[in-house]
Amino acid sequence: MSAATPTPVAINRRMITGSVMLATIIQALDTTIANVALPHMQGSLSASQDQIAWVLTSYIVAAAIATPLTGWLCDRYTQKRVFLVSVAGFTLASLWCGLAGSLAEMVLARLLQGLLGASLVPLSQAVLLEINPPAQRGSAMAIWGVGVMVGPILGPSLGGWLTDAYDWRWVFFINLPIGALAFFGIWRYIHPTRAARAMRFDLFGFATLSLAIGALQLMLDRAQENDWFGSAETWVECLVFVVALACFAIHTAFSPAGRTFLDYRLLKNRNFITGLLFIFIVGMVLYATRALTPPMLQSLMDYPVATVGWLTAPSGVGTMLAMLVVGRLMAKVELRLLLLVGFSITAVSLWQMSGYTLVLSQSDIVWPGVIQGIGLGLVFVPLSTATFATLGPTMYAQGTALYSLVRNIGSSIGISLVQTLLVRNTQIAHASLVEHINPSNAVAQVGGGAYDLTSPAGLLQLNGEITRQATMIAYLDDFKLMLVLTLAVMPLLWLIRPPIRAHAPSGTLALE
Repeated sequence: MSAATPTPVAINRRMITGSVMLATIIQALDTTIANVALPHMQGSLSASQDQIAWVLTSYIVAAAIATPLTGWLCDRYTQKRVFLVSVAGFTLASLWCGLAGSLAEMVLARLLQGLLGASLVPLSQAVLLEINPPAQRGSAMAIWGVGVMVGPILGPSLGGWLTDAYDWRWVFFINLPIGALAFFGIWRYIHPTRAARAMRFDLFGFATLSLAIGALQLMLDRAQENDWFGSAETWVECLVFVVALACFAIHTAFSPAGRTFLDYRLLKNRNFITGLLFIFIVGMVLYATRALTPPMLQSLMDYPVATVGWLTAPSGVGTMLAMLVVGRLMAKVELRLLLLVGFSITAVSLWQMSGYTLVLSQSDIVWPGVIQGIGLGLVFVPLSTATFATLGPTMYAQGTALYSLVRNIGSSIGISLVQTLLVRNTQIAHASLVEHINPSNAVAQVGGGAYDLTSPAGLLQLNGEITRQATMIAYLDDFKLMLVLTLAVMPLLWLIRPPIRAHAPSGTLALE
């Protein structure tokens, strides 16, 4: 072999993939696994209902603030070191969460967990993009997508089972063996590299961006509880968000290249910017829909929690199956066509959901969920591949961090939006229905005179039924909004530039 020929780098892709996916799963799992355990934590930690919500909020805000740091940390300390510290720190923070004896201790542990775990998902995506040649990146993104989705899908059911069978502390202890395996695999199989140290730490840019993200997350998490802009807190958080974001944008636009926290070249890449828009919408539709369905089934149709878990789980199964299939389809079908099919299938499922009634069979619930899962699975993988198709490897770490951040912000905005509209549209529909109720109206005679408008019991029962009907109307309005958003974004698919198909792996990579 001549001196000019580069020596192949032996890469055990299977072990690296397995290791980084374990890290992805524990981070994604912790976004939802603690939700069902909150009532048990509340009693154990002597916290009020408002206070216990900080167990979720502290994690979300910390992760949102720390995610943009991923690119700079990798440039400064290398990808492998950042990955190892993140996995080890997240696992130890999970142990602290499980051992917490007070609310303050729990919130501090969750803050640390969010800060250290923020890099896990973008780093896993960056590693899979780097170790796979272009021809195999579709399949790699399919595997990564399954890991990202399996957490939110399994989180509530796994958390409920661990809490009932053992104790709420096990929703955090479950991370210890998974984190240990992920740490060993990353340490053993990912090759060390030298730190480039080409990026300067932009303190002003990081501070303003972190302040903007933190203020936005707090506003979205607490605005509904605070009656949105009827509260001074919401106005303060909104003002801080707008001012901090404006300062960050102006600073980034007018600072010399290489001296800003965000590499502005990312914002000049058409595929990347279009991909951010689409993943924002996907985050809104995916998480908002999954935030709506369980409470609708429990509160309006009296389904038990366990049954709701079984009825909503097939949606996640559809997503994972579609992701596994689409990785192979990408080699044969034009990427934008796959995205169009995926968004179309998702729209069909939302159209079905917008026709829900208060009388639903289990198949009426399962099949629209499965169809939506298939649609989102067909979207997620090609979208991830297209977004990074025209980016250089040196921009993967920062690009994947921003991609994950936008997806999370989209999900936060989507959940806050549908919950706000649910409350307000319920009130509007209730007022509209009440206008048509009077003693001569036939509805007052429903149930053999059960709705006797002259008795308090009859009025109370009738009001309960009207509220139930109004709430269902509000749920349908939310599903229709998600449908409109999905349809509105589809024409933008033609802005995406299809990646060049490569049929052979890079000459500098070799499998062990």
